Amino acid sequence: MNTDELSRLKAFMEDNIPFNAFLGMKVTQMGDGEAEMMVPCRPELTGDPFRPALHGGVLSALADTVGGLAVFTRVGRTHIASTVDLRVDYLRPGNVDADLYARARVLRAGNRVAVTHTVVYQADLDEPIATASAVYNMVTRKQTPSTPEVT
Repeated sequence: MNTDELSRLKAFMEDNIPFNAFLGMKVTQMGDGEAEMMVPCRPELTGDPFRPALHGGVLSALADTVGGLAVFTRVGRTHIASTVDLRVDYLRPGNVDADLYARARVLRAGNRVAVTHTVVYQADLDEPIATASAVYNMVTRKQTPSTPEVT
């Protein structure tokens, strides 16, 4: 993908998907088959107020989204990807007072499926709070008058 396509994809992921915008997801880097996104810390993301710890749903949502983004950096506008399977291993509680990051890489991008591996972390990539493996269904995108362009 060229720089203009990456910029449009970044804007789409941050601004045009209401759930991503609600969580405050931001793209921090993208490359061929790789992506990183973050969610800024906020008290509303607390899942366990006794520890306190981040809600696991925030971790899994970020892992799923960044995995999909990594796939799109590889296939561009030629395919639509939808999540078939997402497995998240929660390794340690997430700190509610620290931003959350997730870095994904594509392990395989075929005609029918794509597979990603994601590390969810806060201060240090080498000390993940979760890891995720995902499978995405790949459907060739057909351009019709009713199919909106990603802008």
